[in-house]
Amino acid sequence: MRIPIIAAALLGLPLPAHAEAVGDSVSRDMPGLMAIYRDLHANPELSFQEVRSAKVMADAARKAGFTVTEKVGRTGVVAVLKNGEGPTVLIRADMDGLPVTEQTGLPFASTRKGTSTAGVESGVMHACGHDTHMTAWIETARLMAARKSEWSGTLVMIGQPAEELGLGALEMLKDGLYTRFPRPDYTLAFHDTPELPAGVVGAAKGWALANVDSVDILVRGTGGHGAYPHTTRDPIVLASSIVMKLQTLVSRENNPLDPAVVTVGSFHSGFKHNVIPDEAKLELTVRSYSDETRTRLLDGIRRVAKGEAIASGISEDRMPLVTVKEPHTRATWNTPEFTEDTVAALKGQLGDANVVFTPSVMGGEDFGEFRRADEAHVKSLILWVGGSDPQKLAAAKAGGPPMPSLHSPFWAPVADKVIASASQALTLTALRLMPK
Repeated sequence: MRIPIIAAALLGLPLPAHAEAVGDSVSRDMPGLMAIYRDLHANPELSFQEVRSAKVMADAARKAGFTVTEKVGRTGVVAVLKNGEGPTVLIRADMDGLPVTEQTGLPFASTRKGTSTAGVESGVMHACGHDTHMTAWIETARLMAARKSEWSGTLVMIGQPAEELGLGALEMLKDGLYTRFPRPDYTLAFHDTPELPAGVVGAAKGWALANVDSVDILVRGTGGHGAYPHTTRDPIVLASSIVMKLQTLVSRENNPLDPAVVTVGSFHSGFKHNVIPDEAKLELTVRSYSDETRTRLLDGIRRVAKGEAIASGISEDRMPLVTVKEPHTRATWNTPEFTEDTVAALKGQLGDANVVFTPSVMGGEDFGEFRRADEAHVKSLILWVGGSDPQKLAAAKAGGPPMPSLHSPFWAPVADKVIASASQALTLTALRLMPK
């Protein structure tokens, strides 16, 4: 099938020759790419179990002429193509699926099952679109290898495991990504999104995705008979007070112009109608952008938990236990000038209407670790590529049926448009960064 180079083609406008050549190559390759995509979609693997997926990517990169190293950061892939003097560009795709039972109804839907790190068996699905990421990565590797006469520098392409755990990037860095292989000047990635029409490319300038912290609070009281509450220190009432007071950390203590989220996602306590338990357990997700805001929120959670316990008459030795899970996922920052330059270039190459600036989001992504590992040196950008049918998305925004979100068992992006636009955006950006 012919995949147009989005807006310019749709509007009948002339395209830059460079962009047109890349777009023609993607269109020609699309039948084979869709076969790869369907295979990856039907065979998802959970975090740190991406053996088959890694082999598909490694084999494709090796065939294209890259020097490939496997099992970096446990199941990661590093493919290097050196092509003379010039900057080093790193392009990343994540590989892992999710413990979700697929309900898309696609003829190539996953029927795989797996056991998560929590020891729970479930269906496995590419509910976050990492199958489109891997497929576009393969096409980008092929396109760059075929165009070695057009660029000069070093291209490092990595298949990253365990993004869904927020651990894969750290594992690859720990395993020598920046010491065993060329250290990048630029890091580049993309993620599909239901928030944009299929094929539209977006980018947030500055903060792109948030710090993600998981916090457990063990609220301890003194249990007893439900008919005699005065003889107890009810942890359910105390935990409820903590839940309500936590809301003020954002609404009354945080600058409204500095986004933050404190959500209590789980509240468990008790086992019988007439028994006041000894404990209640809360599980929170906490989102922020800056390290300073993160620290203030976490300190505030500890303060609120202790303060409410004191107000409830809890003894010092029974104060709530607040545990911040580590490692946490740190915020992703798009280097502003790099983002502005890339968006401007892609607008000229792909059409102004189909490359847009997008707002920051409170989701998390460990891609930011590749910049954090060398903040003074690396410029970084993660793009969004729309995956929603434009008519369905417009209807949803007008109050109609909502679009499935990422991680939904119903999420099925318009894969050919995602893969085509992402391949073009990654390739054109890499070519621009490494001129001959």
